[in-house]
Amino acid sequence: MSSWGVPQVLHRSRTVAPPGWSRWLVPPAALSIHLAIGQAYAWSVFKPPLESSLHLSGTLSALPFQLGIVMLGLSAAFGGTLVERNGPRWAMAVSLVCFSSGFLIASLGAATRQYWLVVLGYGFVGGIGLGIGYISPVSTLMKWFPDRPGMATGIAIMGFGGGALIASPWSGQMLSSFGSGNGGIAEAFLVHGLVYAAFMSLGVLLVRVPPDGWTPKGWTAPTATLRLVSAANVSARNAIRTPQFWCLWVLLCCNVTAGIGILEKAAPMVTDFFTGTSQAVGAGAAVGFVAMLSLANMAGRFIWSSTSDVIGRKNIYRIYLGAGALSYLVIGLAGNASKPLFIICTMLILSFYGGGFATIPAYLKDLFGTYQVGAIHGRLLTAWSTAGVLGPLIVNAIADAQKSAGHTGPDLYTVSVYIMVGLLLVGFVANELIRPVNARYHEPSVAAQPAVGVTVTEGGKA
Repeated sequence: MSSWGVPQVLHRSRTVAPPGWSRWLVPPAALSIHLAIGQAYAWSVFKPPLESSLHLSGTLSALPFQLGIVMLGLSAAFGGTLVERNGPRWAMAVSLVCFSSGFLIASLGAATRQYWLVVLGYGFVGGIGLGIGYISPVSTLMKWFPDRPGMATGIAIMGFGGGALIASPWSGQMLSSFGSGNGGIAEAFLVHGLVYAAFMSLGVLLVRVPPDGWTPKGWTAPTATLRLVSAANVSARNAIRTPQFWCLWVLLCCNVTAGIGILEKAAPMVTDFFTGTSQAVGAGAAVGFVAMLSLANMAGRFIWSSTSDVIGRKNIYRIYLGAGALSYLVIGLAGNASKPLFIICTMLILSFYGGGFATIPAYLKDLFGTYQVGAIHGRLLTAWSTAGVLGPLIVNAIADAQKSAGHTGPDLYTVSVYIMVGLLLVGFVANELIRPVNARYHEPSVAAQPAVGVTVTEGGKA
């Protein structure tokens, strides 16, 4: 055991890559974790059967998901420094144990009709696995890919967005096979826990960190001083004292709230929207809609984050927040007039949602350097915790209230849609306020790393 109680096989020193080891093996290791924990985005598939079998409201059935996102942010914030210290293999192992155990506890809860156990297992214990697993590869990926940080983090975090693309039809099929009652839900949770444990173990075994001083072969770091890409480093303690950190916190919270509200209620939402019309959506099509949103979420994480390496982080967030607000506005104005238009707008919103997650680590690196970027990222994810409560609460509470008032169809969601437009505009303003970090926050004792990326002006233009 190490001095920090970490088994030697999991310690950072045991994961240093040997000479000639390919850095392209790190993204698959990260994907094995993120594809598993990304199952959280398929929670809406379990909402209708839980509501039916346990007589829950939409607000109550959202609790496991909401608590999971809260614990994601909190565990990432408090565990970020430990992840940096102990290394990615330790973090991935902790994630595996917590995430899989959460499903097993939830399975027991469903089997015994004790909903609090479902909330405890999936939300609390599993949520810790979500947070530690989410940040586990981020710092390592940026060290392996200093030449393409946006693309590198996009590949891994793409897995989190794409997890529901696998989990949604898989979970739906299990519920069809096992039944949608308590017993069937319990069996589905049990299978999830066991299969994900085996799958995540691949990442634990494969991940490596680069040797000190390693750089890609033939790559020379740019020497130009960039206005929004710092050549200095800022500690996690100092980062949270800067206005830049809190501007990023606000824009991330707003962007996540706007996307997560749709994701958490995707299956019932698309059904409600077109009930009583010629475009009515059945249960099977609703599961397919969840999968389509997951595909958009996943693709946005890679495509938009890679684009940010070219046009700059500030410009890409202008697209996420501005175009996202316009998409929500179209949904509010069009209602259920066109199912294809609704699908296109929601997929765009989810692509921006995913892109925002994948780009934020590179934005942090630009502003604060690589010194403690993983720990800073963990602290920033408290914005996700806040959004994980706000998004589902706004959508579910308003929909429940509207349903009680006798409203149906798009009227259940109109108020929520316009709230999301306002939140995205708040995030847009926060992004515009971001400036270079003042030199008084720089870390003098840490060697500055050469700035990496495109030459970007303060406004984000190349």
